[in-house]
Amino acid sequence: MIRIAVAGAAGRMGSRITALSKEYEEIQLTAAFERKGHQAAGKDIGPIVGIGETGVKLADSLESVIDSADVIVSFTTVSASTEHLRLAASKGKAVVIGTTGFTKDDMKVVTGLTERIPCVMASNMSTGVNLLLKVLHDVARVLGEGYDVEIIEAHHRMKKDAPSGTALKMAQVIADALQRNLDEVAVYARKGIIGERTPKEIGIQTVRAGDIVGEHTVIFGGLGERIEITHKASSRDTFARGALRAAQWVYGKPAGLYDMQDVLGLK
Repeated sequence: MIRIAVAGAAGRMGSRITALSKEYEEIQLTAAFERKGHQAAGKDIGPIVGIGETGVKLADSLESVIDSADVIVSFTTVSASTEHLRLAASKGKAVVIGTTGFTKDDMKVVTGLTERIPCVMASNMSTGVNLLLKVLHDVARVLGEGYDVEIIEAHHRMKKDAPSGTALKMAQVIADALQRNLDEVAVYARKGIIGERTPKEIGIQTVRAGDIVGEHTVIFGGLGERIEITHKASSRDTFARGALRAAQWVYGKPAGLYDMQDVLGLK
């Protein structure tokens, strides 16, 4: 039995991970926590997420519950997830991180900490998206230089980072397949008289509206034809199930930084 502690357990993603954990025979929810001062702290997490009494009280810090868990699952903020990882590293606990918005400097910290513990980190935990990443690499490699690449992503109005981590990951996969430096060819906005599109640029455009869970479309535009590949998420449950699958996989693994491609055996 793998014991998990869920960060942000009363939030949008944390609540779904918490609720769905009861469906997994190999997983036991032993802790749920929120930020300090959360109004629901001390209450049973079950009724909060809609699954009835669980006997697990919502804590207001990871420190108070970390000893009861084998794996920490964190879909929160960059600063919070980094602190969760830091504490987990000090305690020898495995971690699953689905938080997005990490900078290159943030990732240096993450890489250093995961030299001590195993961690699955992915901008998108969906099985479909991670299979799509593999497909995009193959498509880009075969099409080569004759096709313009554009990525359009859409999410709900509450999402704080842009472009989405998934869109950036898609862009990176395609850039790698085409042997391009994404920092040099990425174009994030267009306005005014911008001139002709350069052959190597990879456009990444953002939409924020309403309650869109997550949509990503990659366009390969050639002369005389266009290939469009789209993934649409209609429920956060697909990400929550991916996170729980990652928690099962990462427990007992050697220290290191892994992603969903490792979890799904796509490498």
